[in-house]
Amino acid sequence: MTASRKQLGIRGETLAVDFLKKKNYRIIRTNYRCLFGEIDIIALKKNVLSFIEVKTRASGRFGTPQEAIHERKQRTIARAALAFLQQHRLEDTPARFDVVTVQLTPQGPHIELIENAFDLPR
Repeated sequence: MTASRKQLGIRGETLAVDFLKKKNYRIIRTNYRCLFGEIDIIALKKNVLSFIEVKTRASGRFGTPQEAIHERKQRTIARAALAFLQQHRLEDTPARFDVVTVQLTPQGPHIELIENAFDLPR
């Protein structure tokens, strides 16, 4: 990953965290990494744990942010989420997979939260 892409991702995640806090999410963890993969943000709202993937785009050249979350990426996120739940003994906690899209435009960032963006892949 190039330095500019990494910085774009960091900027998007920072914007996403601020956005989620304004929506009354309590941020539990950012950049959770385990043997199975990474989860950008883990947050809690109304006793539901959200495993959140953040996708940031500076242009539409490579499609929309949500188009980048393909089935393989969903499986990776799901495996990491299950590892987190087991590691913290939270298997009985209601959880879901959300996506925050960040599109950087000349007018400023456009941020959208997609709740229940996908289910556990089979």
